This record gives sequence, C-alpha cells and structure tokens, in this order.
Amino acid sequence: MNDAQEHGRNGPGLSRRQFLKGSGMVAATTALVGPAAPAAEADAKAPVALGPGPVKIQLTVNGKKMTTAVEPRVTLLDALRNYLDVTGCKRVCDRGTCGACTVLLDGKPIYACTMLALEARGHDIKTAEALAADGRLDAVAAAFVKYDAQQCGFCTPGFVVALRGALDKNPKASPAEIEEALAGNICRCGTYEQMRHAIAELCGKEGKGA
Repeated sequence: MNDAQEHGRNGPGLSRRQFLKGSGMVAATTALVGPAAPAAEADAKAPVALGPGPVKIQLTVNGKKMTTAVEPRVTLLDALRNYLDVTGCKRVCDRGTCGACTVLLDGKPIYACTMLALEARGHDIKTAEALAADGRLDAVAAAFVKYDAQQCGFCTPGFVVALRGALDKNPKASPAEIEEALAGNICRCGTYEQMRHAIAELCGKEGKGA
C-alpha cells in the first residue's frame, strides 16, 4: 500500500508511514538531547506527600498557637473538637449544609466540616469561644441571650459566629443583609423570629458605632 492509499484510508493529514517516520525522528532527538527538564528540578517541584499516618500541625485558634498530630484526612471540625478540645463548633449534618460548625477563617465564615485541618495551617481561626472573653459576652452572643434566640443550642454557635463575621465585614449592614449572610445556617427549632429581634438590635447598635 502506498502513501496515497494510506492517506485516503485514514483521511486528510499525515499518513501512518509519515507519522511513524516523524515519531522516530522525535524519539531520536530526545535521546540525543535528553529530557526537557533535569530530574533534580522535577523532583524539587514535586508536592510533598503527607500521611497516611498522623502529621504534626500547628493551628492558631482564638489567638493561641495549638499543636497536635492528625491524619491528613481529618477535618478542621474534628481537629478542633476531638484533638484540641475546642467544642464550640458543633457537628450536626457533617456535610456542609446546616452551618452549626461555622468558624471564622481569617475573618471569613466557613464550614469547619468541609476543610481539612492541614489546610487551616497558617490561618487565623476563631470559634464561638472567642465571643466570650474575660467573663464578658460579645454583643452578638449577648443579644441572642437577651432575646432567647436559641432552644436546643446546637445551631447557636454557628449562628453567632457567622453573624459576628457578617457585622465585622459590614458594621452598617441592614437586618435584611444580615439575614442573607446567615442563609447558610439552619435552626431546626425554628427560633428565627427571636433571632430577627436580636439582629435588629445589633444592626442599630453596630451601625451607630456602639
């Protein structure tokens, strides 16, 4: 079979014979010149493998450096609760839908159950415990107590942390804007009306710089 027949059978473009000839030339050139990048350089850029055993990590939680050892698969939620005894964030759905495990990561509310503990290294983590210092409650937590904006309490830490994050980001936010920011948090007891009273007061105070 000639090149023209092979060309016709395989459609437009290179024939098999032409392709094989070109491949042979490329292989010979590579063998003479060597690989594109030195092996040492490739190894230097390769990611460092961690695990499967426990890995020593340090996390900054509520202003304190805390050290522990966790397997790479351990979430931030589990690391906080089971390894560091920081139990403010609650395990409820454990799939990033209810918001009970909300913490602030560099000031941004996140679900602790959706982040690996290893990923939180080098970041500032704040939990509900940070809203009570020197025997005094943060204004957000105090408003929840004043208006009885909780029942079973499992969702409350996530709500107050997310609310604190929203007000820190926008102290002049309206109640509607705060409710939108809390859309990722669920209260199965249905204390939303009491929360609205707390939010209304907080928006009034924080908006005035109180």
